Amino acid sequence: MANFFKRKTNWLNTRMGFFLLIVVLFWVKTYIAYQTEFTLGAKGSVQQFLLFINPLPAALLVFGIALYFRGRLAYWLMLIIDVLESTWIFANVVYYREFSDFLSFGIMKGSSSVGNNLGKSLAQITHLYDFFVYVDIIILIILLVTHVIRIDARPFKRRYAFSLTVLSFALMFAEFGMANADRSGLLTRTFDNNYIVKYLGLNEYAAFNAYQTQKESATRASANASDMKSVLKYLKQNRVSPNVSYYGKEKGKNVFIIHLESFQQFLIDYKVDGKEVTPTLNKFYHNNNTLSFDNFYNQVAQGKTSDAEMMLENSLFGLPQGSAMTTYGTQNTFQAAPAILSQEDGYTTAAFHGDVPSFWNRDNTYKSWGYQYFFSSSYYTEKPGYSVGYGLKDKIFFKQSAKYIEQLPQPFYAKLITLTNHYPYELDKKNTDFPATKTGDKTVDPYVQTAHYLDQSFAEFLTYLKKAGLDKNSVIVAYGDHYGISNNHRPAIAQLLGKDKITSYDLTQFQKVPFMIHANGLKGGINHTYGGEIDVLPTLLDLLGVKNTDTVQFGQDLLAKNRNQTVAFRDGNFVSPKYMKVGGTVYDTKTGEELTLTAAQKKAVAKLQNHVTTELSLSDRVIYGDLLRFYTPKNFKKVDKSSFTYKLKPAMERLADAEKQEKTSVVAQNNGKSTVSDYKTDAPELK
Repeated sequence: MANFFKRKTNWLNTRMGFFLLIVVLFWVKTYIAYQTEFTLGAKGSVQQFLLFINPLPAALLVFGIALYFRGRLAYWLMLIIDVLESTWIFANVVYYREFSDFLSFGIMKGSSSVGNNLGKSLAQITHLYDFFVYVDIIILIILLVTHVIRIDARPFKRRYAFSLTVLSFALMFAEFGMANADRSGLLTRTFDNNYIVKYLGLNEYAAFNAYQTQKESATRASANASDMKSVLKYLKQNRVSPNVSYYGKEKGKNVFIIHLESFQQFLIDYKVDGKEVTPTLNKFYHNNNTLSFDNFYNQVAQGKTSDAEMMLENSLFGLPQGSAMTTYGTQNTFQAAPAILSQEDGYTTAAFHGDVPSFWNRDNTYKSWGYQYFFSSSYYTEKPGYSVGYGLKDKIFFKQSAKYIEQLPQPFYAKLITLTNHYPYELDKKNTDFPATKTGDKTVDPYVQTAHYLDQSFAEFLTYLKKAGLDKNSVIVAYGDHYGISNNHRPAIAQLLGKDKITSYDLTQFQKVPFMIHANGLKGGINHTYGGEIDVLPTLLDLLGVKNTDTVQFGQDLLAKNRNQTVAFRDGNFVSPKYMKVGGTVYDTKTGEELTLTAAQKKAVAKLQNHVTTELSLSDRVIYGDLLRFYTPKNFKKVDKSSFTYKLKPAMERLADAEKQEKTSVVAQNNGKSTVSDYKTDAPELK
């Protein structure tokens, strides 16, 4: 036994032995931190394996640097690297506890949110056991000082060190290959830092974030105030006058934005086996007090839902690659709907979402947009069976949201993001009472079932609004954020549309999503104007009577009579009342006929294309260069992000104070009595 221990000790006395020991200890403590301090949501064997293995490749690389040096220096370098790496883990553990996200270099460089929100409560959120990340270093130092482990002064062959470097890179590439196979577009379509850490690791996240930050900084640094001139000139030339019949008609009313996840226009009035998929939304769509738009298109790209939110609340396009919310949402200056309404008419602003706050970087972006409250997963009761896919089931989400809605001082602007109608359209049997389609495509067929469930959830929510008295003084906006069925399912789409085969024209028309604005007394009807998500904000502001003459918004009021009806898609394609361009093909928008263009038609199409290209490029310039920091409209103040916190306890304390001071909430108007008991749902999980 003694000889065995001696042999092991002798092995540790070699440079390679100490190197492997420090790597293994670092690997173990990183994995422990993953499991105990972060909520990474690793599901399935592939994700669990990647989560377990991902600390290793980077550890081999960074600790391997020390092997290129001689004697004591190599040992000291390994320990210094361990201290630095452990401090990175420690900092992220503490930051994650407060913000449910990982530290970024942009935040460390200059964000006031760290200094104001994290710094002042550092002692409170730091726990004694957080320092476990340094325990292995202390042990190693003791072992070296007491000569239990002796320093190996012999030269270490460079080719061995180089081999370890090559091995580390090979493992990284293999890891990325597995990760990208499980989650395609992991880095090109970044939507949650948790995913990068889960798949690749904390070190790889740091490297990727450093690259992103450097790229953003370079673009931002090269921008200046004069860059806004061309943007403002374009907007002035393209600004339209509001429709006097609608301007200010809903002034002072609450606003509900109901985000219908992955909901496409074709579902309206669609039937399966003679049954309406969405009977409630159908009635809502056709209601005399609902403005419905039947030529309204989603304009998202890789950012999907985040692109829709960016357009909806800022009238800025998403980016050609990735997500503007995740890449620029934390640092950029915005002039978004929540900030405009809170400053203009004293609105309380709140977002509701039954998922983790870090998804699409919402917890940071919403502060930049001026959201005073963000009710995310920590505000909701979560039990087995309550969630599916990306978060709370819609019926449970809406019901649990009522207790926060009733506390909001009025008027308020509240966005509720549904989740159940999200790919892969999974729903347990006890919640499925609607027939699937029979296209034979397993992805497509359950889509109508989750859409029907969403419709039922919406019906319950509308009933609650009536019982709580909110229907009379609220504008309810319901919109589909993006397609639910992608163009990759052509045979199934053809069956859904009742066609033998479909063209690019059909697929573009399939990108329509519903957009509806409802309010008591509103003159409704189905409006045939062509528009998209970029047009929502100016439309809503005009309805609310908010002056909108000097804002930076690329959309136009959908109700304006002289508006440009060219709908730009992120890839440069477009649709207008007369022409639709898809790639190199131009179609007649009304008939779907592929056109052989005359000289006059070519000129008309080129003019439309120039408009689209200019609009997209100028919007990109605003985001890439953070140009809104150079321009502030009249009566608008830049958002102070440090004044917001979305942590449960302080946010609820702030809400309670606001409710007492203003006394305009539903609860206050109901003499302090809650209306939550009025919310009725048939969700089987709550019975």
